[in-house]
Amino acid sequence: MTLHIETPALLFSATSLILLAYTNRFLTLATIIRGLKKAYKEKENRVILLEIKNLNLRLTIIRFMQMAGVLSLFLSVFTMLVLFLDYQLTGIYLFGFSLLALLISLALCFWEINISVDALRLHLSDLTHIGIDKEQISTIDAK
Repeated sequence: MTLHIETPALLFSATSLILLAYTNRFLTLATIIRGLKKAYKEKENRVILLEIKNLNLRLTIIRFMQMAGVLSLFLSVFTMLVLFLDYQLTGIYLFGFSLLALLISLALCFWEINISVDALRLHLSDLTHIGIDKEQISTIDAK
């Protein structure tokens, strides 16, 4: 198998966009957490505390998503350098590790999205008094 120097460069745009999306998720969560902390100080509500705990876990996952994404980008650049120096086999392995890091980042993103959905369900849990039960919420989610 021959790996050309252009192949790892293909990951640059995808990885950069993914990292931008992860950063936006992080900034949004940070804003929400600040607001919830203020709300919790005013009114110590168990639901708010659970939401903050959930968001804290999501922040941790996003940090690892970002780290895996940056590692993928780093390994892609390093692969290009190694291929430039004509170390084909080393370049192939480094590019494989770069793809693995990107895959880990995407898997973590999938996990974080699932946690996000659970958080929204928790947020909607207090709507049962207006005639929306959990079964109806599940039906809405399925659509």
